[in-house]
Amino acid sequence: MTVKPHERGAPRSGRPAITLSRLWAALVDGLAALGTALICVLTMIICSDILARNALGASLPLVSELGALLLVMIVALQLAATVRADRLARTEIFYTGFRAAWPRAGALLSSLFNLTGAAVIGGMAWATIRIFGKDFASGEYIGVTGIATFPTWPFRALILAGMAIAALQFVVLAFADLKTIFAPQGRKGKP
Repeated sequence: MTVKPHERGAPRSGRPAITLSRLWAALVDGLAALGTALICVLTMIICSDILARNALGASLPLVSELGALLLVMIVALQLAATVRADRLARTEIFYTGFRAAWPRAGALLSSLFNLTGAAVIGGMAWATIRIFGKDFASGEYIGVTGIATFPTWPFRALILAGMAIAALQFVVLAFADLKTIFAPQGRKGKP
């Protein structure tokens, strides 16, 4: 007697997996959208500083420090979307042809690339945890006391979130590649 998947307690459809996939995509795309909005904020800060320099002969406070933190935060927030869209730089001359000629070997190579990416970005996220904790506990700020200050922990928190989600996106892609490697292969000439 053959037991069907839904009779073993598995769901009849892939709805939970689809919902989780959509939620994950919304999270990744939401972080990328936040990064895009922060590009607009950074542009306005830089333009305001240029106007202040020309009109008042002096720079606005916090511009260089805020710009540096915003730039790192923008990259971190948009990294997961870049990974998900497969837009990271790699040697396409070799990789594309290799994956087309040998799909399983290409998937293995891709899974190794993705697992390495997860380890590297995960290590960066791990290092950011300590920096975030130190900044949060000590009340670290940027700027000049009495003129303008801003706490650094919100920036560190978003950098940490961006790096952690990018590392998880690498893991998601690695699992997809592993599914390709271990999927049953159809016979040639049969659909």
